[in-house]
Amino acid sequence: MTDQQNTAANEEETAPQFSLQRIYVRDLSFEAPKSPAIFRQQWEPSVALDLNTRQKALEADFHEVVLTLSVTVKNGEEVAFIAEVQQAGIFLIKNLDDASMSHTLGAFCPNILFPYARETLDSLVTRGSFPALMLAPVNFDALYAQELQRMQAAGETPTVQ
Repeated sequence: MTDQQNTAANEEETAPQFSLQRIYVRDLSFEAPKSPAIFRQQWEPSVALDLNTRQKALEADFHEVVLTLSVTVKNGEEVAFIAEVQQAGIFLIKNLDDASMSHTLGAFCPNILFPYARETLDSLVTRGSFPALMLAPVNFDALYAQELQRMQAAGETPTVQ
């Protein structure tokens, strides 16, 4: 019986673990350089989205992942507004091999953070008195796969910080 308990305890200690600890806004920015004149013009927006992720190892098995969404909206040739949010999360991740850890930090965690970042950005834009900004879902697995291909072509290897 004791051997079974020890085996079960050892398996538990080496089993992969993932736990979301906290989600928070790390940084937030909004600029409307042509206000209030922009509100009196015909609204024909064009939206440019820049998306970025980064991760940092914290103490023990904790990791911070930061998803940055930067949106520039132009009305014709004039910038209507620029909004940026850095949505972050602290994750407990244990007992993953390097490839799985890289994928978890590079795709899985940003996928968790994206709905929060999208809602924060939308709220920020509507508080600036602009129409709601509903960003389409993002396939972080595909973006991660593209980045791996780019790194392989350049002779780089993915690293987990």
